[in-house]
Amino acid sequence: MPSGVSKQADAHEPELVRPTAEDEVAAAGSELIGGPLGRRALLGTSWWSPVRVIALVAIGMFALGLVQKAPCYNGAWFFGASSQYTHACYSDIPHLYQGRGFADGLVPYFDQLPGDMQYLEYPVLTGLFMQVAAWLTPGDGSIQDQEQWYWMVNAGMLMVCAAVIAVCVTRTHARRPWDGLLLALAPAFALTATINWDLLAVALTAAAMLMWSRGRSLAFGVLLGLATAAKLYPVLILGPLLVLCWRAGRWREYATALGGAIVAWLLVNGPVMLFAFDGWSKFYTFSQERGVDFGSFWLILAQNSSDPLSTDTVNTLATLLMLLCCAGVAALALMAPRRPRFAQLAFLIVAAFILTNKVYSPQYVLWLVPLAALARPRWRDFLIWQACEVAYFLGIWLYLAYTTSGDAHKGLPTDGYHWAIGLHLLGTVYLCAMVVRDILMPERDPVRRAGDDDPSGGVLDRAEDVFVLGPAAHPARHAAHFEGPRVEWGGPGATSGSL
Repeated sequence: MPSGVSKQADAHEPELVRPTAEDEVAAAGSELIGGPLGRRALLGTSWWSPVRVIALVAIGMFALGLVQKAPCYNGAWFFGASSQYTHACYSDIPHLYQGRGFADGLVPYFDQLPGDMQYLEYPVLTGLFMQVAAWLTPGDGSIQDQEQWYWMVNAGMLMVCAAVIAVCVTRTHARRPWDGLLLALAPAFALTATINWDLLAVALTAAAMLMWSRGRSLAFGVLLGLATAAKLYPVLILGPLLVLCWRAGRWREYATALGGAIVAWLLVNGPVMLFAFDGWSKFYTFSQERGVDFGSFWLILAQNSSDPLSTDTVNTLATLLMLLCCAGVAALALMAPRRPRFAQLAFLIVAAFILTNKVYSPQYVLWLVPLAALARPRWRDFLIWQACEVAYFLGIWLYLAYTTSGDAHKGLPTDGYHWAIGLHLLGTVYLCAMVVRDILMPERDPVRRAGDDDPSGGVLDRAEDVFVLGPAAHPARHAAHFEGPRVEWGGPGATSGSL
């Protein structure tokens, strides 16, 4: 009897998509480990499941990122103004241990800091993460020893976040677990993982996306609310989800998710907001008052203008540009031939924020990597984008080396840094263009070509449309010139795909 039950269960397991069978770059890269996976390979029959393999690869790449920071750990963070930039190993973490009062036992948001930054300028959940790491840091030894320990403790906690992200991305698309290797092997992910504390928000967002793909809208909302309490960008994902649920008529699920997000955010922020409002609001006022900064096209304009725009003007223009992008994403969602996948629109809206914002810190690429792996799981396009991000990673540190090395002028001058910014912007725009093309021509989408509809969409997966605009109101048509798999979509009774 047990063997019969096992065979029946195996018969209903979805067939895994093998990237080496559909992606020429993945097939070529697999030659390093023995070639493409054969169709007779036994998957999931040993301890080495895709989830475990990808999680271990992600941890290994994270460890390589720690090794890359070794020159700074051994001295560049503490001696010399520009050596941490010439070695491209800068991190905010050790500097803020003393700079934000953790070395002196000050309580974030409640105790005022000496100097220009009166309160901690991070959201509450990130502040708690920083404080827990401070509690775990040994208080004896020199301040340099403590800062080294503080970075190591944070690195350990962030490594857990990296593993969570890898597992969540791998499991979000059940039939495509190997797409998680895009994230695990992303060079920009490893290089920027310990610059700041962004991985906490990224991990919570990845977990939220996994919960939505499983149809658990309340868990999604709670996790997204917590992610927004750690970093502001996750709240943007609620916008595309609203439009997708509008098109599919899934109002109850969206309301549940929104309610869960609001309650979770309030539970974290409420106590600090009530008893230390000035400290709590510092993150928001600092973001508003901050001038044009590194990595944005606004900086290129400012450094090439004799009369640069004021901060208020840039805030207004950046907000207007972001609103235009939101309107474009909404129109795309409602007018596309087939309702876009949730991960596609989530990637586009976060990318729009990064492109229009007045600052782009190098670790912001972490926001996009998990979404990119789900939105456009093609190695060629992903690696092109990553190459641009690595170039920017090197460019900003070499530029800072140039500006801090005095008359020696070691590093990259201003014009060279502008080219690095341009590469970052072009790489992000390129990947956005590929995603938009997949939305307008669903038969080009790697996920849908394999027979899926929206595996990260949860209740949206294969749901019928109830509200559409423009050509989407008519039956979907495939490009006449396209030869390849054509996917059938529709209601619950429709097949997942056909050839």
